[in-house]
Amino acid sequence: MKKFLAVILMALMSTAAFADVATERDKTKKGAAIGAVAGAIAGAIIHNNRGSGNAKRGAVIGGVVGGAAGAIVGAMMDKQERELRQIEGIDVTRTDEDELRVTVRNEILFDFDSAGLRSSSRDELREMAGVFNKYRDTTIAVNGHTDSTGTAAYNQRLSNRRASAVANYLEDLGVSSSRVDAYGYGESKPKASNSTASGRQQNRRVEIYVRANNA
Repeated sequence: MKKFLAVILMALMSTAAFADVATERDKTKKGAAIGAVAGAIAGAIIHNNRGSGNAKRGAVIGGVVGGAAGAIVGAMMDKQERELRQIEGIDVTRTDEDELRVTVRNEILFDFDSAGLRSSSRDELREMAGVFNKYRDTTIAVNGHTDSTGTAAYNQRLSNRRASAVANYLEDLGVSSSRVDAYGYGESKPKASNSTASGRQQNRRVEIYVRANNA
């Protein structure tokens, strides 16, 4: 049992070491390192529970498999990130090894106080849908946000309608409905102060989170 725990501890220490040296543009390698450790832990547990007593061997095998899986996921998310960054009018942030956040200001998508998509916004969404359809092993969460102008109840309803409008249009463009969810957060999650015009503009937005399924 002591040897088994030592293997787990070594795996966790390796994760920290790899994660610290990874750079912002080295996502694939970092994903592989994390996947390797996850696989190592799983492999160690499986081999130990099977009664072989060889947790170290299980960790090595699991680490190889997990590392390969992590590298595949990291490479897929790297490619999606690069392609989404080519679309004008959106901001793309890598929030985690297996997650991207795509932010679009409401002024681009909607007219004032409306949940109807502007005709000019459909080109950007069509390009996004093309990327999402290319990398189907992901889920997509469409989150609507508003500033604090008006009542909280009204802003909640407006954010719900706007998130649903974007999600429905992505589905119309071929993105499977099983991959897409829509959420409205109203004015509850501001990015900036609502006391200034520029802050309110930042808070009026739709954020699309793209997450890898098997990370």
